[in-house]
Amino acid sequence: MNHAKNMYEYHVWANKVLLERIKELPSNVLYEEVNSSYPTIAQTFSHIYVVDVLWLQVLKGIDMKEALEASIALLERTNSYSVNEFVNSFKELAIQYEDWISNQKDLEQKINLNNPWSGARETAYSEILFHVANHGTYHRGNITTMLRQQGYASTMNDFALYWYQS
Repeated sequence: MNHAKNMYEYHVWANKVLLERIKELPSNVLYEEVNSSYPTIAQTFSHIYVVDVLWLQVLKGIDMKEALEASIALLERTNSYSVNEFVNSFKELAIQYEDWISNQKDLEQKINLNNPWSGARETAYSEILFHVANHGTYHRGNITTMLRQQGYASTMNDFALYWYQS
């Protein structure tokens, strides 16, 4: 088993589980402003999605600064997505990631990553996949808190539950 691939698959599963929970709630929960890292759940999902897109571009060999610039326009467009638009966008992106992963012989292969905030370093593909999953987990936690601030329960999307449902 490749742990980086498994963590990415968990990330896909957890996004789906949380979006399915949000589908059960009134549509305004996506756009209700709360005091959190992002003002709305929609903007938080948008951030997760755009960062996932950015990292896929990096994995495909695009310079991080160039991928970052392209993602700014995408962020503005996705900030107002409906829950179904998020579901479809994440599903399409997961297919692209899975295609990329299936074409890699070695996820431990290193690339030169020039991060505009942190500088240059050699980074393994697997490290990027772990980062994508970890970043999503962090912000899904924000979304759970945002739901609670609005008076709604979230849903369990822990890695341990994924073990039993995958």
